[in-house]
Amino acid sequence: MARRTICRFAANGFDSTLRAPSGVPPFVYTEQDQRVTTQADPHVEFEDIAKSYDGRVMAVQGLNLSVRRGEFLSLLGPSGSGKTTCLMMLAGFETPTAGAIRIAGRSVHALPPRKRGIGMVFQDYALFPHMTVEDNLAFPLDVRGIGRDRRGELVDRALKLVRLEGFEKRRPGQLSGGQQQRVAIARALVFEPELVLMDEPLGALDRHLREELQYEIRRIHRTLGVTIVYVTHDQQEAMVMSDRIAVLRDGMVEQVAAPEALYEEPERSFVARFIGENNRLHGRVATVDGDVCDVKVGAQVVRGYRVVDCRPGDPVTLSIRPERITLHPEPGVFSNQFDAVIEHITFVGDHLRIHMETCGRADFVAKISNVVGQGAVLEGDEIRVGWTAADCRVLDYGGAEGAV
Repeated sequence: MARRTICRFAANGFDSTLRAPSGVPPFVYTEQDQRVTTQADPHVEFEDIAKSYDGRVMAVQGLNLSVRRGEFLSLLGPSGSGKTTCLMMLAGFETPTAGAIRIAGRSVHALPPRKRGIGMVFQDYALFPHMTVEDNLAFPLDVRGIGRDRRGELVDRALKLVRLEGFEKRRPGQLSGGQQQRVAIARALVFEPELVLMDEPLGALDRHLREELQYEIRRIHRTLGVTIVYVTHDQQEAMVMSDRIAVLRDGMVEQVAAPEALYEEPERSFVARFIGENNRLHGRVATVDGDVCDVKVGAQVVRGYRVVDCRPGDPVTLSIRPERITLHPEPGVFSNQFDAVIEHITFVGDHLRIHMETCGRADFVAKISNVVGQGAVLEGDEIRVGWTAADCRVLDYGGAEGAV
């Protein structure tokens, strides 16, 4: 069976591999390992969920979302988008204002957190500082009335899973941040839950540790086959770890899709802007021919692939990824070819960012590989640039430029 690495986004500005810790070979997974993305069995269901803390402002509204059994689903969005509120409602720490939440087909409205059988991992670890690693892991087992012999067996298994054998007698203060988070992950898994919730568990770690633990969490998920709902505001983290990603904004789901589809085929202008980097052009639809639109952008007419339902005269946003821009295209190769002036060039190691003015925008960016002779442009050059209609997505009008 064909095998492939876990992430495919190097050319698009995302890290191309999940790097294993030193001495541990990187893993690949097969299409069989992706079985969770095709199963129809929902493990978690949010139905028409709304949440308001003050009775006026809605933190979450109209949320309908299913998480498949064994899936790794990330809730991704900016601060204030409602992702942590969704997780807290699922865990039982917050009560929905309206709607229903089901786990394995059973409503959990009346179930307290301790009876939902959920493992929870927090950003701040939440370990007992006066207890050893062993005692921290044994605590949830003791609460559930599991006998001493069985507790020891489960603790040993959890420590092995997170590669912390030999650390049993240490206290949290004697561990690094990465080790403490491993203990927190082990504690969430030690009683063998089928559902694990993670609330930005890597947010307090440096980049190296984050990448290492991304690998570890994905490996653990692959090994155990548990369902994981993961909250993050880090798009790269969500991209390299998730089977699917739900992008939230102002308490509502904008789009749910696999990482590849979310990046390559955004359905909303907010998603295109929030996931990765893109050039945005605003204009009005001139003509519509099936899936193709001609859009008047200032004095130019740009051809794109129609995603949003639109008709002539409607305001729309065009989204073009920087790596899809070609410099010096041959005449007639692309349906979109325009004059551009190079404003400045930024060196970013493995690629160059070419900032230019074109189509009435002074902040248009192309991304090219750092290869000798590639692009061959200098600041101030007047050049031609081009891109295909398929790479130019016609989306809803997202308004003027602004912070995400």
